[in-house]
Amino acid sequence: MSQPTTAPDPAAGADIAAPPEGAEPSARQRRDFRRFMASHVCNELGSSITYVALPLTAVLTLHASAWEAGVLAAAENAAFLLLGLPAGAWVDRMRRRDVMIAADLARAVLLTVVPVAWLLDADSMPLLYTVALLLGCARLFGDVADQSYLPTLVGQSRLIQGNSRLESVRSGAEVAGPGVAGFFVQLLGPAGTLVGQAVTSLTSVALLGRIEAREERPAPRPSGHGGLWQEIKEGLQHVLHHRVLRVIALGTASVNLCLSGVFALETLFLTRTVGLPPAAVGWILTTASLGSVLAALVTRRLSMRVGAARLTWLSLLVTMPFGLLLPLAGPGWRVGLFVMGVLVQSAGVTTYNICQVAYRQTVCPPHLLGRMTATMRFLVWGVLPLSGLLAGALGELAGVRTALWILTAGLAATPLVLLCSPLRRMRDFDAAPAQ
Repeated sequence: MSQPTTAPDPAAGADIAAPPEGAEPSARQRRDFRRFMASHVCNELGSSITYVALPLTAVLTLHASAWEAGVLAAAENAAFLLLGLPAGAWVDRMRRRDVMIAADLARAVLLTVVPVAWLLDADSMPLLYTVALLLGCARLFGDVADQSYLPTLVGQSRLIQGNSRLESVRSGAEVAGPGVAGFFVQLLGPAGTLVGQAVTSLTSVALLGRIEAREERPAPRPSGHGGLWQEIKEGLQHVLHHRVLRVIALGTASVNLCLSGVFALETLFLTRTVGLPPAAVGWILTTASLGSVLAALVTRRLSMRVGAARLTWLSLLVTMPFGLLLPLAGPGWRVGLFVMGVLVQSAGVTTYNICQVAYRQTVCPPHLLGRMTATMRFLVWGVLPLSGLLAGALGELAGVRTALWILTAGLAATPLVLLCSPLRRMRDFDAAPAQ
């Protein structure tokens, strides 16, 4: 496994370092982490609102077809394919907190565009595609910086605990977000509801600005270092030459290919096929998010009992087949089948993410964190634009319900990728081979 030694550690010059391994964090470090978590609450609440309001704007206001809904989902995720690799190298050259603040400010500005266009009767699907694409760019840079910043706040030994706490607040925001979005869509219309995330993004900026730990700007790369493309190559080599990271990337990409297609069609399915109003759609997605909350609360304990490596594949093997309940949904009591399916699936995905993200942060050298995170995002989220287009095409050609059958069947098969790998024979990640 290639590990370059010339690049500096961007956390090395921080005024307040992460707590030593095994030591209790100071009161100041606890405050910093609480502010970091609070900024997560704001961002995830806003993202959950947008997750409901943006597709509803397309479906209810602009009467989007299944294909257009798929293109919208593809546009929102295209940044991970187009900019995923250079984003990590750029983030490793900058202060990570500054990147998160800039991403939040960009989101706040972009989310005011749609309601203003709606008021001026100038909204259109091309406008939504453009806003979705730029929101995806902001999300990409914010997420890469976010995951790279966490180890400097909590230290290596507390990454499972730190990621579990962040997942719990993320999941809590997901619980509240769709219900809030559904209520305000009924009250203000889909476009007007997008103002909500603009407010939460600005609140996140204020919270991040109050973190007391300061990062020094990373030192310039040596003149013979090779530039941006050499840094991208180092990130790719770290992931692709690592036996476990390579398997995690392939398995996660398989899940995302199918799951993102389901996400692209679920609003259309619930409103047109099942016949639910926007408020009901919001509350259904809220109830389903409870699975993520419960998983975030118990994953640390489960990983200690079962083993983090074993829990990584077991979480998907047990939960992904429940997705087959989604296309069985219909009016009346059959709506409960949809809720049950996404509730169990969200629990499985949350547990899987906590385990594999903590492992990635543990095995990666600090100076490569941004590039490793961006490389993983490129590999596992680069399939999302394809997934949106695939879902849209399936919905147009075969119908939305049949498209869901195909996508959820694929999702049920994704754990096979991890089962046919060294992960199946491991209990904990500390025994994972690098090559």
